[in-house]
Amino acid sequence: MNLAIALLALGFLMLVAYRGFSVILFAPVAALAAVLLTDPSAVLPVFSGLFMDKLVGFVKLYLPVFLLGAVFGKVIELSGFSRAIVTAVIDLVGPRRAVLSIVLVCNLLTYGGVSLFVVVFAVYPFAAEAFRLSDIPKRLIPGTIALGAFSYTMDALPGTPQIQNIIPTTFFNTTTWAAPWLGLIGAAFILTLGVLYLDRRIASARRAGEGYGSGHANEPAALADEALAHPAVALLPLVVVGLSNLAFTALIPRLYGPTVETTLAGLDKPIVTTTTQVTAIWAVELALLLGIATVFAFAWKPVASGFAQGSKAAVAGSLLAALNTASEYGFGAVIAALPGFLAIREALSAIPDPLINEAVTVTALAGITGSASGGLSIALAAMSSTFIAAAQTAQIPMEVLHRVAAMASGGMDTLPHNGAVITLLAVTGLTHRQAYADIFAITMLKTVAVFVVIGVFYATGIV
Repeated sequence: MNLAIALLALGFLMLVAYRGFSVILFAPVAALAAVLLTDPSAVLPVFSGLFMDKLVGFVKLYLPVFLLGAVFGKVIELSGFSRAIVTAVIDLVGPRRAVLSIVLVCNLLTYGGVSLFVVVFAVYPFAAEAFRLSDIPKRLIPGTIALGAFSYTMDALPGTPQIQNIIPTTFFNTTTWAAPWLGLIGAAFILTLGVLYLDRRIASARRAGEGYGSGHANEPAALADEALAHPAVALLPLVVVGLSNLAFTALIPRLYGPTVETTLAGLDKPIVTTTTQVTAIWAVELALLLGIATVFAFAWKPVASGFAQGSKAAVAGSLLAALNTASEYGFGAVIAALPGFLAIREALSAIPDPLINEAVTVTALAGITGSASGGLSIALAAMSSTFIAAAQTAQIPMEVLHRVAAMASGGMDTLPHNGAVITLLAVTGLTHRQAYADIFAITMLKTVAVFVVIGVFYATGIV
């Protein structure tokens, strides 16, 4: 019965997410309904003392990252730098190699710190133009954008400032640069097979006489000719974010040491901060601030004129994204405290290998919740201590745990109810029936890549 209650709560949350209801509203409903069925007297104490405590803790740590990432993406858009980057890459690679062009553009933007959702809106008009010129079926655009934005630049490449690569740092005391070689190997695997897969799909469509098509919904307007920033200037903010993130990751521990006590006149006691737990977060926040400042320095006029309205939209979007994930984090903490979850934990612990155990757990919960960051948060909140203990016994570095967890979160999360998938299909004007098969194929590649990385680590010991 206890196991059924835990599974029922997970299934209910997956259902409401798939139906498009707010996770912020229904995650506590699902969690507290499970508590009610287990111990009715514990509902209110668990809500205040566990669910809200974990939710607020997540917001405290990660809200600035969501906020600054959204603002950075917005100023990149307002400045026209995103269009300059897209145009330059397409000119460099060639409009006839539309898939590779769009994948590389998405890579640059997401690895440079632009939110995945912002990338979808920014890149789609150019993807449609490139696919139309190459007479490639429009239904392949979502799979192409998914490969470029929702895969290895999100969680495999070392140093990526996306939230999926930041969350593990607070559990494993690692940095965003954890296990760089494994991340690069995983990224190369996904990129190579992903492009080959999409090229095969294009070849198959051409043999069948299928081109871009006509009568599509949400077709973007024709791109107007306008003066664009030099590509080097447009790329500079992304380079600043990447390099300063690396620099701050190394500099912060040297400046502050392992812990730091801050005393102010109005405080009863010093603020004690464990630097190792926040180095990655501080580094990304400072890097994004420098990136935003760089955009303002090189494109003051267009950014300043639209910043008031644009920043409001960015802030609203970041708050929604942060609270969605924080609510799922609170949900995971409550479910992990229930008797039924002990049975799930025991079943998962039957997987003897600690890395495979972690990968299966994270990707399963990401798939259930339809969220990479949400599933990752739930899995690590509930079982990180188990993963750490098993890894220490097997002498596996924490950096490897970090990279496997991050990559696993971006695997089965892109099931049909995933918010990014729904947004991508809505923006491109396509349906699940038309385009989801290719997104799912990229999802499967991502999932396989995690186990490839695990195999490489065991075979070579490379980190």
